[in-house]
Amino acid sequence: MAGQFRYTVWDPWMIISQIITLQAVFYVSLGLWIVAFDFLADSPRSLDQIFSYTELQANHSGGKLLIAAFICNALNCSLGLWYVVQRTKLCLDFSCTVHLLHLVGCIWWNLSLPHTLTWWCINLVCLTFMCVSGEFLCMRTELRTIPVSMASKTDL
Repeated sequence: MAGQFRYTVWDPWMIISQIITLQAVFYVSLGLWIVAFDFLADSPRSLDQIFSYTELQANHSGGKLLIAAFICNALNCSLGLWYVVQRTKLCLDFSCTVHLLHLVGCIWWNLSLPHTLTWWCINLVCLTFMCVSGEFLCMRTELRTIPVSMASKTDL
């Protein structure tokens, strides 16, 4: 495989395990952020906060805290991308997969497609934050492993 930087092998079991791991990171992290913000606001906790699109409204304080939890979760998931995926080129794929599976979960929970613009905008913003910050972290790691010496070569 001359001409490639890395040797890559098609390993579907590794990809499936990475998807499951990132999905677990997504929901555990989101649950922890929601519990933390609900504790601060002294509001009741429910799975509706994760899956119901009607909860994600910015017209009340609980909805604003829920939006903040989703955004903080996107940043936590970017750390998951950095740790689990470790490839800049794959961050968009895995970010989209996590949010697509979340959409499937929301459709299953609500028995309908989310029809509020707020839900779509928040998830698009979170997808973007997760992907861009994950790419940034992975790119820093990939570039750090390439030694570049600026010293003059006098021993020629």
